[in-house]
Amino acid sequence: MAFKTILRAAFTAVALGTALAAPARAEVSEVRISKGFGILYLPLFVMQDQQFLEKRAKAAGLGDIKVTWLMLDGGNVINDAMMAGTLDFAGTGAPGFVTLWAKAKGIPGVEVVGVSGMSSTSLWLMSNKPELKSLKDFTSSDKIALPGIKTSLAAVVLQMIAAKEFGDANYAKMDPMTVSLPHPEALAALIGGKTEIKAHFTSPPFQYIEAKSPGINRVLNSVDYLGNLTLDVTFAPKKFVDANPKMTQAFIDAMDDATALIAKDKKLAAEIFAKASKVKIDAAEVQEMIEDKDARFTATPEGVMQFAEFMHKAGSIKVKPTKWSDMFVPQLAGRSGS
Repeated sequence: MAFKTILRAAFTAVALGTALAAPARAEVSEVRISKGFGILYLPLFVMQDQQFLEKRAKAAGLGDIKVTWLMLDGGNVINDAMMAGTLDFAGTGAPGFVTLWAKAKGIPGVEVVGVSGMSSTSLWLMSNKPELKSLKDFTSSDKIALPGIKTSLAAVVLQMIAAKEFGDANYAKMDPMTVSLPHPEALAALIGGKTEIKAHFTSPPFQYIEAKSPGINRVLNSVDYLGNLTLDVTFAPKKFVDANPKMTQAFIDAMDDATALIAKDKKLAAEIFAKASKVKIDAAEVQEMIEDKDARFTATPEGVMQFAEFMHKAGSIKVKPTKWSDMFVPQLAGRSGS
């Protein structure tokens, strides 16, 4: 859906909502949250399993709330759902959030705002073609699967790596080779080896499963190029957080609860993820991924400005924040983010 079309729909919804508005009411009693497939979404898996949001909302005086969870993968899909008004909080790749924040900035009723950081890990580019040992070896026929071209987390991280490999002016060199596939489908295509998919740029647990599969090799690790960055964040419509400050704080507190559990009991966190995962994986394997030196889980955004600065330089966003906290709710301003 084109962004202009989304904006028109949003403006129509705002206008109708204003015209038909009922008297002011208490904060919402139901929230809708989306998460994705990989380990980067582990805090949301834990939050759902342990009902941390329900507990925090009740403690905040919001009563018994209903939480509806959706599984959405790819920045474009999540952005469309948010603009269509079918989501209240969404977990997504940092670049997808930055894109939407910049496009909707200053537009009443459409603006979005970051609610928390969430996770950081390494992304691996995996291949089923032995000849592909670096980005320089790829040809136009070597297709790279990732969840959402150009704006998804994997797509932008790949652009940032390409800029370091080929020079800033060639950041989009790999874009023509990318195709959009959800991680589970891309994993099946890569291991099956019978499609045009010759590589998959992915996150845990998919990269670990692929690494243990015959004929699959790792081309690169994102951390080697970019260091550790917050790769996934949560965000919400600004009008929602403005109207629901207690629910927003309850969500942040629930995120802190989830990341604290992961830090304290990695075995339990691994069991929670393995139980709910869309791919068959053993809890012991998940625990190995959580314990990886590159895996970090925190509600405090770290390195998100690197995405904003790169995307502004590349021209994919027109509005650049002056500091990381410009993009997030005021409740996070006192944290040591970046």
